[in-house]
Amino acid sequence: MNVSAYSSFTQWYCEGRLASYVRVMKSPGGTLNLLEAAQPAGDMSDPAVPDLILYQDLVGGSHVSGDLGGGRFGVTSEKDGFFLAAPNFANTVMVDESHQLRSLSFPMAQWQSVLDEATGGRYSLDRLGIYGGTFASPAVRSALRKLWALCDEEGTPSRLLAQAAGCEVLAELYRLGGALFTPARGGLAPWAQRRSLELMQARLSEDISLDELAAEVRLSPFHFARMFKQSVGVPPRVYLTQLRMEKTCELLEQTDLSVTEIALEVGYSSNQVLARIFTKNQRMTPTDYRRAVRDPGSSVKAP
Repeated sequence: MNVSAYSSFTQWYCEGRLASYVRVMKSPGGTLNLLEAAQPAGDMSDPAVPDLILYQDLVGGSHVSGDLGGGRFGVTSEKDGFFLAAPNFANTVMVDESHQLRSLSFPMAQWQSVLDEATGGRYSLDRLGIYGGTFASPAVRSALRKLWALCDEEGTPSRLLAQAAGCEVLAELYRLGGALFTPARGGLAPWAQRRSLELMQARLSEDISLDELAAEVRLSPFHFARMFKQSVGVPPRVYLTQLRMEKTCELLEQTDLSVTEIALEVGYSSNQVLARIFTKNQRMTPTDYRRAVRDPGSSVKAP
C-alpha cells in the first residue's frame, strides 16, 4: 500500500512498516487513539495523516532530528518529554538509539470544530509553536497518564471520559503554543449546572458524550468541560466516575442485583471492569462491600 493511502495514524501503525514495533494499542471512546511502541534506532518517519499526534519518549537520552511540521530540529530527548507532529504533514524523524514511546493521536475530523470554538476560529493548528522539537509539560504528562490508566481500567472508556481527557490535553497544548482562548466566562450558570448533573444521573447507564452535555446547555464541548470543572470542582470525567460509584454502592446496599447487572446499570461493560474501578475507589471488591454493609459483624468493614 502506498503511504498516501493511510487515512489515519492508527491505520499507519497497524498496517505500515512500523507495525511490528507496536506493543499496546487503545482507542478510547473512538475519539482518541493511544499506542505504545518499542522501536529501534533509525528512520522513524511517518506519512501525512489527518491526525494531530503527540509523542512521549518513555526513556529519553536519544538524539532525535527531523521535521514534524515546524522546521528542521536536532535535540536530545528527555525522559517523559514530548514531541508534537502536525496533521497532514509527512514528517521526517531519525533517532540514534532504540527507544520506547507512547503516542496520542487526535483525528482532526472529530476535533477541528472543538478547537475552532475554543479559540473563536482565530488560531489554527498551523500556528502552534511547539512542532520544533521536544518540550516538557507536567500537565500533559499527568493527563496522558490518567487517560492511559482509564483505558487499563475500563477497556474502552465512555465517550464523555475520552472527550474530556482530550480537551484537557489540547487546552494545554494550545496554551504552550501561544493560543489565546475565548474566555470561559466563569463557571456554569446555575440552571446549566443543574441540568447537566441531572442528565448525567438520568443517563448513567448510557454512553453519553461530552458533545451531548454541552449541547444541552448551549455551550461548546471545550468550554463546557472547563466551566464544569470551575462550578463542580472536578472535571466531568471525574464526576461521572463519582456518580457511578455512588450508584453502585446504593445498588449493592439496597438490591439483590448481581455485580454484572449493576455494572450494566451504571454504564460499565462488565463486572470485571466495575470490580477494578470499585476496588480502586472503595478499597474493597463489590462483593465484600455488599457483605460488609449487610452484615456489620463480618470481618470485612466498609470504608
